[in-house]
Amino acid sequence: MTSHHGALALVGSGEYSEQLQDFEAELLRRAVMRGKSNTFIQIPTASSHEGDARRQYWRDKGAAQAQRIGATCVYLPIHEREDALDPQYISQIKDAGLIYFSGGDPHRVAEIFTGTPLWDAIIGAWESGSSLAGCSAGAMAFGGTIMGLRRSHPSPGLGLLPDIEVIPHYDKMLGWLPERVTAFVLRHDAKTTLLGIDENTALVLTDTWQRYGRGKIHILRGALALDEQIFQIKSA
Repeated sequence: MTSHHGALALVGSGEYSEQLQDFEAELLRRAVMRGKSNTFIQIPTASSHEGDARRQYWRDKGAAQAQRIGATCVYLPIHEREDALDPQYISQIKDAGLIYFSGGDPHRVAEIFTGTPLWDAIIGAWESGSSLAGCSAGAMAFGGTIMGLRRSHPSPGLGLLPDIEVIPHYDKMLGWLPERVTAFVLRHDAKTTLLGIDENTALVLTDTWQRYGRGKIHILRGALALDEQIFQIKSA
């Protein structure tokens, strides 16, 4: 990754929570230092099919976090694929400090964003210094392949990290879906790196990959050059 890119965060759980408040503030601070605006973009696509009440829940949760960290919050209602083609949403991405995909159904995120101008704009913003984060489903969607959690089979991800696959909530997921997790880990055809990310824990790429949070990063298949130094918070 070149020095022009912003931070990239894969988060196991806890988006917009007080436990990750300092972490999200740091992602935003780093982007502002690169000339981006003090703006926190919420992308709720992964759970937006669950109804108006769920949409409002995430909207309120993100707004509360933005208030705690002193940022302007922008909620992008990307609920269907046609929304990712809308110029009014695309125009809000370029100067954003933090672009955050929250949890839900990762397959839905990939299907709605793949090959759209909005996804291109998000990549362009990240390449020019915006921080980009995905929590749970968001983290899964950034990879090359998405584990079949809500479906019976894996499906293509957005390919931002084509050689990485993510299992979020890893410290809980083995108890929730042990057979499915085991089958995904042992896929004989896989040549990718498979990562388990514990709850309230993040894997962050700046110049190197670093861990943040209470839990662990589990390298379940393949290899990852994980820096021994923990991701540093300078704004807390």
